[in-house]
Amino acid sequence: MLLCGARALREGVARCGLSLRGGVPLRPAVSFTQTRGRSAAPPGDAARAAGSSSQPGDHRHTVLLPRSAFPMKLSGPELLNLELRIQQECSFEQLYSWQRERKAKKEFCLHDGPPYANGDAHVGHALNKILKDIHNRFEMLRGRKVHYVPGWDCHGLPIELKALGELQAKDMTPLQIRQKAREFAEEAIARQRAAFQRWGVMADWENCYYTFNGQYEAAQLRVFEDMHSKGLIYQDYKPVFWSPSTRTALAEAELEYNSEHVSKAVYATFPLTTPPPKLAAGLGMSSLSVLVWTTQPWTIPANQAICFMPKAHLDLFNIFTEIFDSRPPDTLSFSLGSDLEGGVCQHPTISGKEVPLLPANHVTMAKGTGLVHTAPAHGMEDYSVATHFQLPVECMVDEEGKFTELAGVDLQEQSVFEEGTSTVISMLRAAGALVKEEECVHSYPYDWRSKKPVIIRASKQWFINTASLKDKAKEVLQKVRVMPESARASLLAMLDRRTYWCISRQRSWGVPIPVFYHKQTGEPLINKHTVAHIAKVFAEKGSDSWWEEPIETLLPPDVLKKVTGAVTDYERGEDVLDIWFDSGTSWAAVLQEAEPRADVYVEGKDQIGGWFQSSLLTSVAVRNKAPYKALVVHGFALSEKGEKMSKSLGNVVDPDVVINGGTDKAASPAYGADVLRWWVAESNVFSEVQIGPKALNSARENINKLRNTLKFLLGNLQGFDPRTQAVDPKEMHYIDQYLLHLLREYSIKVTDAYNEFDCGRVIRLLQAFITRDLSNFYFSIIKDRLYCDAENSVGRRSCQTALEEILDGVTRSIAPILPHLAEEVYQHAPGHDEGETLFRSGWVKSSSVWRKPGLEEAVEGACAIRDSFLSSIPGRNAVEYDLTIAIEPGLLFELMESLQEEPTSTCSQLTELMMASRTTLTSTLPRDLPSDAITNSGSFLINLEGGIIREDSTYAIAAVPISLSRCPRCRRYTSDTPECLCPRCQTVPGHSQ
Repeated sequence: MLLCGARALREGVARCGLSLRGGVPLRPAVSFTQTRGRSAAPPGDAARAAGSSSQPGDHRHTVLLPRSAFPMKLSGPELLNLELRIQQECSFEQLYSWQRERKAKKEFCLHDGPPYANGDAHVGHALNKILKDIHNRFEMLRGRKVHYVPGWDCHGLPIELKALGELQAKDMTPLQIRQKAREFAEEAIARQRAAFQRWGVMADWENCYYTFNGQYEAAQLRVFEDMHSKGLIYQDYKPVFWSPSTRTALAEAELEYNSEHVSKAVYATFPLTTPPPKLAAGLGMSSLSVLVWTTQPWTIPANQAICFMPKAHLDLFNIFTEIFDSRPPDTLSFSLGSDLEGGVCQHPTISGKEVPLLPANHVTMAKGTGLVHTAPAHGMEDYSVATHFQLPVECMVDEEGKFTELAGVDLQEQSVFEEGTSTVISMLRAAGALVKEEECVHSYPYDWRSKKPVIIRASKQWFINTASLKDKAKEVLQKVRVMPESARASLLAMLDRRTYWCISRQRSWGVPIPVFYHKQTGEPLINKHTVAHIAKVFAEKGSDSWWEEPIETLLPPDVLKKVTGAVTDYERGEDVLDIWFDSGTSWAAVLQEAEPRADVYVEGKDQIGGWFQSSLLTSVAVRNKAPYKALVVHGFALSEKGEKMSKSLGNVVDPDVVINGGTDKAASPAYGADVLRWWVAESNVFSEVQIGPKALNSARENINKLRNTLKFLLGNLQGFDPRTQAVDPKEMHYIDQYLLHLLREYSIKVTDAYNEFDCGRVIRLLQAFITRDLSNFYFSIIKDRLYCDAENSVGRRSCQTALEEILDGVTRSIAPILPHLAEEVYQHAPGHDEGETLFRSGWVKSSSVWRKPGLEEAVEGACAIRDSFLSSIPGRNAVEYDLTIAIEPGLLFELMESLQEEPTSTCSQLTELMMASRTTLTSTLPRDLPSDAITNSGSFLINLEGGIIREDSTYAIAAVPISLSRCPRCRRYTSDTPECLCPRCQTVPGHSQ
């Protein structure tokens, strides 16, 4: 039955170009008990013979050794000059515009998240920009038209503070501050752009976007107007994070949490004046007080209530204090929180002020006494309680974090972080309300730029009602691909935590909120007409016009007639928009109008609550869809020890020093841009990424190993022109065809890895292919054919055809990561005209023709036999043996016959694969084997047609020391007479000179 199946498949084999003498076509699905060995010794010593002065000189010139001007290693000025030359000769700067102008069926848009224009480029920038560039170059090579416009976030507190330096803002006008900030931002942008270009980043450098550009600001105001008209933007008086050090409101994304912050915490009592009705009888007329705990005693003067959790079981002894030497009766020990409702307490520091006991679901039992002191002006949850129960919201703290006159003469002008806290504690002590004072180390929010603590403070601000956007935002986010998927939970959690978004800032450097206030009533004037007009003014003159132009220009008669009042009745607002609103509307200003939705956003994990979220919320508000189809979230760059980089720790890695070297070249050598890019690619970017001398040296060594392989490939292609000398795949040696099959598999896997933004997997696939499939396997087999066959022989040209495809495939596969090296190799590679560049010639070219039925089984079956042979002669050279292979008639025998037509041969493809000097293929081992014969056996399972045909073939081998003499040219034991050339070499010298 099996033989019938074999005969029925023979015609298919012939059609596929695989010659099996009397054989059958085989499918690639195969398993075997022996694996293909990858670490075999080389078949001969021709290379050593040709290069050794101890060998006869008669034949050295006839051995075709590799020759290439491609350097194996580069360092120092030579490396840097080469990279700059490659950028110039290969037109790196024109590559983006070239690919935008070519015809392409598909677009790919990676929208650039704008970095702050507040300093030099750092390794965090390198990680982000290079990761983006790798993917953009990959997409471009695949034939897509890439849309990548780099941008900069130019407004905001970080830039304003650095621009002013030691200058006092209070002595400067808004326009003076803005001019200083603009100059500072422009200088930073120029330095950063130059760094990004030196890293090899391909982008539309002539048309970058800047958030201080008038056209950008106008687009931002149009989004603002749309959201305002829908009621999503409103003005209100509520608590926000406030930075006394920079005197502005902050969003949560502008906070850093200091886990080592120390606060003065207190246990304080509020005398109970009206007992809760449900507990009145049990409590009697005792002099009781309610006990609370707080880490912010400065907020006690603003207290308006004490809250409890309704369903909690409270220990009354912990929450009521009295002058008892022992606990109250057990009947009073425990109670539900709801039993406290209706109670009223006396404020401990404000005479005559009473505060109620109120239920609130935000109260927890994790810390304190189970009762929470509530100051609506200084807490978001406290404000929610005040709104529900209509409590007053009185803020007694000014912009500098000092008590106002509302707090009383004892506290006025005192800082809440310093003497103000001590004074409040003294007031509690004097009132007999202080039970205990202690230091508390806990996590506390700090201003991300001034690095100083913030407070929560009620003030009049502009807000976005994110609560009404959350459900839709979460819905559209489910349709967005997130890499890694684990980041999705963080995105959703951040959305849940944000009930409103404060978008007003009390600074000068930003886009002014387009609102006017009535001088008498303070009522805001803002509508679609006023905002639309201001957007037009900004588009033409920029946002400086808010301060430069007379108010009549900003409120012309045709706009003002839609409201009551004269232009002189109004004054312009002084607040500017949050920079997260600035950058969060970039989709409206930068993305193409036809489809203002990017294929992907790629940023660090800090943007989960920043740019990713602000972009999502503004886009959902205006268009009901996300501005991106996919999100890639990468980690942070850390020092080699896993620490956050800090100048004080001396562990900052400067990418400019990485590329160009430091003052001490021994300690800080010049690695070049490609080493920096390799570091990015090799790292697991979805977690924290470490960088330092160890990582950079490793990257350099790995690139040098790659260069070594590329030099071998280039050296053996010297004089070969694939356009005229390539061998048809059907005529190629099976091992060469097999490597093309492996190259195709490699290219498919690499393409998949790039699609997943998994550059680390690309590196691992590359290294495995080079080490396992090329260096340890293919190269060790083909060297004899490459060096010693006739220069124009089919066998050698077949090998060169495979090598040229391998060189081209490997170079293109690594080009997105190492563009300088790829173009350097392309300049040395055969097969194209001078001046052509790799990045203008496409992705890895692989053909389905390379995957032929039976090819994989033929080569891997031979490799299984070879493994048995090599394992039998550990430490010995296979070329010293005469090998006999015995296989019972069947599929495996026919496969091996396709590699060696005659029974015995010294130059068959089977002999080449076995790496022996002579191979005999037979059905049974001879009975008269010599005593020094080494034998072994094994099996190989062939699985055809998805399991329809299966054959588990056994084989046996016998290896005996070769009786032939060593050829003085190829150094294989294939000569009939000592010191004479073997039959193959006798025909070669005359043709190879």
